[in-house]
Amino acid sequence: MFNAMKSVVKMDKELSPKERNLFSISIKTVLFSLRNAWGVLTNLEFKNKPESNSKSLQIREYREKIEKELLSICDDVVTIIENHLLKHAASIESKIFYLKMKGDHLRYMVEFSTGELRKEVTNKALASYKTAFEYFKYVSPTNPIRLVLVLNYSVFLYEVSNNLTEAVLLATQAFNEAMEGLDGLSEESYKDTTLILQSLRDYITLWTSYEGGENTEEE
Repeated sequence: MFNAMKSVVKMDKELSPKERNLFSISIKTVLFSLRNAWGVLTNLEFKNKPESNSKSLQIREYREKIEKELLSICDDVVTIIENHLLKHAASIESKIFYLKMKGDHLRYMVEFSTGELRKEVTNKALASYKTAFEYFKYVSPTNPIRLVLVLNYSVFLYEVSNNLTEAVLLATQAFNEAMEGLDGLSEESYKDTTLILQSLRDYITLWTSYEGGENTEEE
């Protein structure tokens, strides 16, 4: 599905919301299993020390192979967004959607990189999220795309920047602003918005319950 959607994207036209979501889903489908496998292997590698152990070496080799595949896919997605999707994004929602997606996949690359590469993709992810926020004021506080941007950028602030205070502040402010506008939404919009608000509230509760902590997942 991912390869099929790449062909659609490279036709260099504005994607419809449905096509945009299908492209996003196709990427998540590919990355989900790989990221899970990476997590399992990382835990196994930790449990099977010392590294001289033959089993540990096999696990490490497989983990590194998956890391390379993850980095390659994420880099491919970022390139597609830069060279195709953003160039043909006419609407404010599309610009936010693609800039958020670019930031997300650069953030994934942070997880699987070290040294100068890690520093480079961290800075690029931050820049992409910040650029998305330049369009923030043009969409409603209850807009699901705006809320997912807040959620995922908050995850970046918490996990990558280690900035718990700013992550909680950003998420809380967006949550409160959206809650004030719920009454004017249609039934369908209300459902979409409240699902994301529930995630925001869950993360705010989690982040304020301890210092340091555990990984979170985004939309």
